[in-house]
Amino acid sequence: MQNPYQQPARPDGLYQPPPFQQPPKPPRQPRRRLITALTALTTLLAVAATAAVTAVIMARDEPDGPPDPSKPLIAGWKTVVNPKHGTSFDVPPDWEVLSPDVFSGHADDKDPDKILIGHTAPARYKSEWCSIDSNGDGTVSDFPLGSVGTKGAEGAKDTAEVAEKNAPTWVYAAYTQPDKSVVKWDKPVAYTTKYGVEGTYVKARSEGAAQPNRCAGDGQSIVFGFKNAQGAFVAWNFYGRTGVPGAIPDSLIMRILSTVRLTPTPTPTP
Repeated sequence: MQNPYQQPARPDGLYQPPPFQQPPKPPRQPRRRLITALTALTTLLAVAATAAVTAVIMARDEPDGPPDPSKPLIAGWKTVVNPKHGTSFDVPPDWEVLSPDVFSGHADDKDPDKILIGHTAPARYKSEWCSIDSNGDGTVSDFPLGSVGTKGAEGAKDTAEVAEKNAPTWVYAAYTQPDKSVVKWDKPVAYTTKYGVEGTYVKARSEGAAQPNRCAGDGQSIVFGFKNAQGAFVAWNFYGRTGVPGAIPDSLIMRILSTVRLTPTPTPTP
């Protein structure tokens, strides 16, 4: 059977995952791979699992009207700007906002040179929540409790397809490889952010992911598909651990999602 993930990797964020399928359960493998890179340079990190946990942050009062796209919609939060895709959104003040040039994603356990999924301009919560030497070579990898970012979705037919293809892929790539059978997802839901961006989101989760080490376990994702100011499909992505103390609740994830907005003109890739 052809592996639906054997596709050319595109660290530019334009890769559109194929429809998610659940073939017969293959043997478990104890490793995960998380990739974090600059646009011009991809650094591959071998990992055992990624993680994500709850930000117990209460949002402050919101301003009366919508702010400039580069300023927080929620007072006291930080704005994450992705000029390449013409998007921005806010995260709580204790989240780490990385450079727009940073690409973060996950590779295929069987072929580390192939990226299953990733996003650019990410923000992370507690980036050193779990640290482990995944293969015993003395290199310790750090894993966040949660991560958000945006990616292109070139070739999609509509926003529902963007969300439904990407949400299960994040859960599989980050938490369940090589087992697709434990990945579940909900039907697409129409949604409009507080800044007026219309689109569709899908929630996905794992139920019974293998736990070969203390960093491994179940996780979830929420992907919001929409169009930027140029009419190109874009995916806002959250993924994080579940079933751990302080795991990020849906209420906070949706509050972050509610701040998604467009910048006037995306910056084309050279």
